[in-house]
Amino acid sequence: VTAVECVRVDEKMQPVEGSEFEIKADLVLLAMGFVHPVHEGMLKELGVELDPRGNVAADTATYKSSIDKVFSAGDMRRGQSLVVWAIREGRQAAREVDLFLMGETRLPR
Repeated sequence: VTAVECVRVDEKMQPVEGSEFEIKADLVLLAMGFVHPVHEGMLKELGVELDPRGNVAADTATYKSSIDKVFSAGDMRRGQSLVVWAIREGRQAAREVDLFLMGETRLPR
């Protein structure tokens, strides 16, 4: 990942013509809510491995997906679940991303 291509949308979530812009990035975190991951688009383009239920397959200890520098947690990894699980996994994934980027972490497990 080197950048994210974005487009502004109106109140009906329709793209606003001519509003395209790019944000430089080497890490992208997706917060999908109570929806299984949308396979078309970024996940398909990256070739991220999915589990049998269509969620992003990721290691349960490190939250790493099948693609280098791509992590998955919460509903994206386990499917629709309780918000407390998503919060817990989000915190644990943040720790693992910090460890991955910095080589060490002081964030709690």
